[in-house]
Amino acid sequence: MATEVRQINFSDVLPIRHKVMWPNMPVSYVKLEGDMNARHFGLFVNGKITSIISLFTKNNEVQFRKFATLIEYQGLGHGTVLLKNIINVIKKEGAKRIWCNARVEKEKFYKKFDLKATTNKFSKGGIEYVIMENIID
Repeated sequence: MATEVRQINFSDVLPIRHKVMWPNMPVSYVKLEGDMNARHFGLFVNGKITSIISLFTKNNEVQFRKFATLIEYQGLGHGTVLLKNIINVIKKEGAKRIWCNARVEKEKFYKKFDLKATTNKFSKGGIEYVIMENIID
């Protein structure tokens, strides 16, 4: 299995976000304010994008959002490969904090990447979220 992580265009992430995260909503539902200024990355496996993530940087902090893996590739480690790679990039760039709005049921997954749950929780679209973060020394 040949894998490669590379920066991609917003137009490349949109269909995957929609298909994986909110397929019953209009495509506009998965567009985010700031998407045009964000950096978007994809994991390519044998030339096909299987997992995507978007990075939003502000005040030396990086929030990753809309992290998704195509359903047929979930559970195969594709998201893990992408997120490990992206966290390494963020750390090398000198960010002081990495954070995300994690679905509560995915909290255990994010703990594997040294992200810790905060006390900040909220609900969107009937789904419970918790803000998870890693403060980098």
